[in-house]
Amino acid sequence: MTQNNTGIGNAGEVFLRLLASRGVDYFFANPGTDFASICEALARARQEGFAVPRAVLVPHENIGVGMAYGVTMVTGRAQAVMVHVNVGTANAICGLINASRENIPMLMAAGRTPLYESGRHGARSQNIHWAQEMFDQSAMLREVVKWDYELRAGEQMESVVDRALAIARSEPKGPVYLSLPREVLAEAGVAPGSAAALQNPPAPPSPDPESIERAASILARAKNPLVITARAGSEPEAVPLLEALAERYALPVVEYRPRYLSISSAHPMHAGYEPGPWLDAADAILVLDCDVPWIPEAKSPAAGVPVIQVGTDPLFARYPARGFRGELSIASTSRRALAALGAALERAGVDPSLVAQRRSRIEAAGAARRAGLEKLIGSARSASPMGMAWVSRALAEAIARAGVGDAIIVNEYSLLAPAANLTLPGSYFGSSPVGGLGWGLPAALGAKLAAPERLVIATLGDGSYSFANPLACYHAAAMHDTPVLTLVLNNGGYGAVERATRAMYPKGIAASQGIPLVSLDPLPRYDAAIAACGGHGERVVEAEALPAALDRAIRAVREDRRQALLDVACV
Repeated sequence: MTQNNTGIGNAGEVFLRLLASRGVDYFFANPGTDFASICEALARARQEGFAVPRAVLVPHENIGVGMAYGVTMVTGRAQAVMVHVNVGTANAICGLINASRENIPMLMAAGRTPLYESGRHGARSQNIHWAQEMFDQSAMLREVVKWDYELRAGEQMESVVDRALAIARSEPKGPVYLSLPREVLAEAGVAPGSAAALQNPPAPPSPDPESIERAASILARAKNPLVITARAGSEPEAVPLLEALAERYALPVVEYRPRYLSISSAHPMHAGYEPGPWLDAADAILVLDCDVPWIPEAKSPAAGVPVIQVGTDPLFARYPARGFRGELSIASTSRRALAALGAALERAGVDPSLVAQRRSRIEAAGAARRAGLEKLIGSARSASPMGMAWVSRALAEAIARAGVGDAIIVNEYSLLAPAANLTLPGSYFGSSPVGGLGWGLPAALGAKLAAPERLVIATLGDGSYSFANPLACYHAAAMHDTPVLTLVLNNGGYGAVERATRAMYPKGIAASQGIPLVSLDPLPRYDAAIAACGGHGERVVEAEALPAALDRAIRAVREDRRQALLDVACV
């Protein structure tokens, strides 16, 4: 079909127009010399008023990927990131690994050093253009993206972008990678693209009816069924379905290493955050969108206990080794599986006496667990340094005092979820299961960008905080008016390394004489760093000083629209 291309400046402009027309809201960019055509296109958009995604300049590639991740986890909508050739791609890879393992759709683009040494518009013009060329730029991240391609010509732009977005948005979702040579972005006379996408993602998978009936039969017959999930709440609509199912049939639900809130912590069938106490008695297990439902070295279900694995990819096919058994595997989103399972359980019929008996047991276990938690919080409050359980509870109480019912918490390891009173779907986000550090603060900035009216709090350990490149994050927050509260739970070292060493070598030399490679002393003044960027910062050492400090920090963010940080000394 012939189109009038006279109003199009270059292929880079087509790229941006396509992103906007395909529902991409933000274009996160850390630019280099490959961005000249993108910069010209954005200037034309500013002057002429045609639609492009909102351009968000970020001072580091990891921040761009993390912010895109944060927008998507709040909105469900895929975003775009563009970085500078191979070196920018290298800086972005850790964030992409996080996005890949957590099924975050994202169009990751990168410039490609000019193809030609001379004779073309956009050909090589600086010495770096020779050194930055690779034989296969995409190879460095091919294992962590669903699809990759290098654009050959501007006329391909529409079909390639539509294909990239369709694949990223298809279940199981994930990032894709598109490299864009400078000469191709500079091409003139490129068709502007159709109003409708050439390709679209298929509908999310629905569960096989026969498998659902079988799953319902297994659960209906069980005396002690158990549900384990990590991310059913990635679809907020799944949360009330899970809560209703758990309530009606007295199904204990464990949120193991949660990345989303899947069931309110106040729900009577919330069974805590560890599967271990429930595995011995369980006679049927529903694993609902959870890659690691238990640690086999610590405890596994008894032999012969049927396990039902549900997820868009219930086998986690991109994990090289994953030996968790699944007598029944059902490919489905959590929302669709729960809706179908509820109807099937209704048809199967469940003995009311069984439901009543286990309800009383689950509620009694919950009461005991909550009593133990309150003891732990009390001990953490009286300890010196204070414990993380008290910090987590103090944060929950400060949010309640401020009357912020819809606050968003972005947690990179340190928040103790049981103490935080998590009740609202879409209000809690945990780090990707792969654990690439430096995710939390950029993701919180993205969440704030997506939900500017909500209070957003990043809870981080001091190690993960440093990985986030915090000065660059503060700079980005100031540029884009995304003030968040950062809570650094500062134990002065790498706690995960210490715990792993003590667990593997409990009687070793390191455990008895001091574990190397753990202490981060001398510690920087993190509160001074944010103050240098115009934010509010405090260091909190005493447990009783924490509530008032939290109140001041929340007011700084909400009333003054200043970013804030509390550096809390704790263990």
